[in-house]
Amino acid sequence: MLNEIIFLVSESNEGGFEARALGHSIYTEADTVDELREMVRDAVATHFDDGGQPALIRLHFVREEVLAA
Repeated sequence: MLNEIIFLVSESNEGGFEARALGHSIYTEADTVDELREMVRDAVATHFDDGGQPALIRLHFVREEVLAA
């Protein structure tokens, strides 16, 4: 059983948010952060349907800024 799974969360080009798990083929998206939390929990439960779910889900928000010189 895993202790923790980490998702990288970024803003989607189409609006909303995208979340990708590190080390696992889990991806989900949502319009709001609250909805994303629910979608991530559901995606993890579906991926680990054999009962081996991690005890902790960590969302790491990544924001990119581009500055013109």
